[in-house]
Amino acid sequence: MSYTETTTTSWFTRLKNGVIGTLIGVIVILVSIYFLFTNEGRAINTYRALVEGAGLVVSIDANSIDSANDGKLIHVSGPVSVQSTVEDPDFGISAPGAVGVARQVEMYQWVEKSESKSEKSVGGSETTTTTYSYEKEWKGSSVDSSDFKVSGHENPPFAVDGARSVVDQAGLGAFRITGDEAANLGDRTKIALTAEDAERIGANIATSRPVKLNQGGLYVGNSATSPQVGDMRVTFERIDLKEASFVGRQQGDEILPYTTSNGREIFLSEAGRQDAAAMFDHAQTENTIITWIIRAAGMIGLLIGFNLLFGLFSIIADILPFLGSIVGFGTGVIALILTLIVGPTVIAIGWFAYRPLLALAIIGGGVAIAFGIGYLRRKSAPAAEPNFGRA
Repeated sequence: MSYTETTTTSWFTRLKNGVIGTLIGVIVILVSIYFLFTNEGRAINTYRALVEGAGLVVSIDANSIDSANDGKLIHVSGPVSVQSTVEDPDFGISAPGAVGVARQVEMYQWVEKSESKSEKSVGGSETTTTTYSYEKEWKGSSVDSSDFKVSGHENPPFAVDGARSVVDQAGLGAFRITGDEAANLGDRTKIALTAEDAERIGANIATSRPVKLNQGGLYVGNSATSPQVGDMRVTFERIDLKEASFVGRQQGDEILPYTTSNGREIFLSEAGRQDAAAMFDHAQTENTIITWIIRAAGMIGLLIGFNLLFGLFSIIADILPFLGSIVGFGTGVIALILTLIVGPTVIAIGWFAYRPLLALAIIGGGVAIAFGIGYLRRKSAPAAEPNFGRA
């Protein structure tokens, strides 16, 4: 099932949109430059904080608490325990010994997809043909059908939503950690429901559709093999964490974020038993990955911004479509070149601004090496043979 719509945009309207695009491009460029610059400071300060922390951290026995360590950066590793049973607050599905229970919900819904093709005409106008198609898919979040181009593909609201419940707190040896901290590290396994569970839950779901067992979970609808829009699949999972490792500031029997000398906070957590050195290595690796992700995002932002900035020129030239294509290709190349120049330059300036001494040392070292190589080459060059002239 599909629907095709054709729209024509005049040259003057495109010019107006191009001016707006230019202004947006300037904003995108400035925002990208800001994030590229500040990202270097974030990365460097995080690196310094982790180096400082790695030199201060003290590994202690998780089974005993020494008040002398209050305020210090500590590393503890050990078994995780819970004193209460967590359960789903709406349907009473419990998981003894777990740190959390998660409810996963999917609904069979209409999804709108679109594909557009544009053609430019002499005079600068542009005709766009858009084809809208509609498919049914299982989705874990609500798809708003009110904005669909074609009516008749309405999605009903979720009769029940996904949720996660965790214990108030868990024990790490003699220490306390929050249920959220434990659940964020835990492994999930499916809870197999019973016919009794299905009957109880069905009575509490606001739906006229039948609720039945399906592969250990629930199916809300007539047939799991022939789903209809509005049918739902509901499963429950227990979240377990047997052992964990934390690095943070000791405060009584709690582990809280530790503030380093440059104002950065250190709070590291991993599932299983990990030594302090490995946890700091993992944190440094994560810092590097985040740094490069932000750099890549900043470069993409610059490319988009420069393309928007110069987009007006191709629109002006589109009064003759072939000329607009040539100009568009040229401005695209210029946008790419500027991105490859401005992006690395901003990164270098940011790096220099946050590490001036090291940057100067590197520059000085490079100059010294260059000077040394030049000196050695001059020294090793053969001396010119004197010419006294001959009769």
